[in-house]
Amino acid sequence: MVETTISQIKAGTFFTLKPIEEPKESQVYVRDEYNRSTKKYEAYKFEDISDFREFKGDKKVYIDFYF
Repeated sequence: MVETTISQIKAGTFFTLKPIEEPKESQVYVRDEYNRSTKKYEAYKFEDISDFREFKGDKKVYIDFYF
Protein backbone atom coordinates (compact mmCIF):
# COMPACT_ATOMS: atom_id res chain seq x y z
CA MET A 1 0.00 0.00 0.00
CA VAL A 2 1.43 3.34 -1.11
CA GLU A 3 0.19 6.77 -0.04
CA THR A 4 0.24 9.44 -2.74
CA THR A 5 -1.84 12.38 -3.95
CA ILE A 6 -4.53 12.12 -6.59
CA SER A 7 -2.69 14.53 -8.88
CA GLN A 8 0.32 12.17 -9.09
CA ILE A 9 -1.58 9.12 -10.38
CA LYS A 10 -2.67 8.57 -13.97
CA ALA A 11 -6.23 8.41 -15.25
CA GLY A 12 -7.63 4.89 -14.93
CA THR A 13 -5.70 4.06 -11.75
CA PHE A 14 -7.55 2.30 -8.92
CA PHE A 15 -7.30 3.91 -5.47
CA THR A 16 -8.92 4.00 -2.03
CA LEU A 17 -9.44 6.87 0.37
CA LYS A 18 -8.36 4.87 3.43
CA PRO A 19 -5.40 2.49 3.88
CA ILE A 20 -7.23 -0.82 3.29
CA GLU A 21 -5.16 -3.87 2.27
CA GLU A 22 -8.02 -5.80 0.61
CA PRO A 23 -10.88 -3.37 -0.11
CA LYS A 24 -14.37 -4.30 -1.29
CA GLU A 25 -15.59 -3.14 -4.69
CA SER A 26 -17.60 -0.36 -3.05
CA GLN A 27 -14.43 1.13 -1.49
CA VAL A 28 -12.43 1.41 -4.72
CA TYR A 29 -12.40 4.50 -6.94
CA VAL A 30 -11.04 4.96 -10.46
CA ARG A 31 -9.31 8.24 -11.26
CA ASP A 32 -10.77 10.02 -14.26
CA GLU A 33 -9.85 13.27 -16.02
CA TYR A 34 -8.96 16.70 -14.65
CA ASN A 35 -11.84 19.19 -14.80
CA ARG A 36 -10.41 22.59 -15.73
CA SER A 37 -13.57 24.53 -14.90
CA THR A 38 -13.66 23.34 -11.26
CA LYS A 39 -9.87 22.78 -11.01
CA LYS A 40 -10.43 19.35 -9.46
CA TYR A 41 -9.83 15.71 -10.37
CA GLU A 42 -12.83 13.51 -11.12
CA ALA A 43 -13.11 9.93 -9.89
CA TYR A 44 -15.88 7.35 -9.95
CA LYS A 45 -16.61 4.24 -7.93
CA PHE A 46 -15.53 0.93 -9.44
CA GLU A 47 -18.90 -0.72 -8.89
CA ASP A 48 -21.06 2.23 -10.04
CA ILE A 49 -19.69 4.54 -12.73
CA SER A 50 -22.52 7.03 -12.27
CA ASP A 51 -21.40 7.70 -8.68
CA PHE A 52 -18.52 10.15 -9.11
CA ARG A 53 -16.78 12.73 -6.94
CA GLU A 54 -14.33 15.55 -7.45
CA PHE A 55 -11.15 15.88 -5.39
CA LYS A 56 -8.56 18.61 -5.00
CA GLY A 57 -5.10 17.73 -6.30
CA ASP A 58 -3.57 17.42 -2.84
CA LYS A 59 -6.07 14.75 -1.66
CA LYS A 60 -4.19 11.78 -0.16
CA VAL A 61 -5.12 8.44 -1.73
CA TYR A 62 -3.80 4.89 -1.45
CA ILE A 63 -2.71 2.69 -4.36
CA ASP A 64 -0.99 -0.71 -4.86
CA PHE A 65 -3.40 -2.90 -2.94
CA TYR A 66 -4.84 -6.38 -3.56
CA PHE A 67 -8.14 -6.16 -5.38
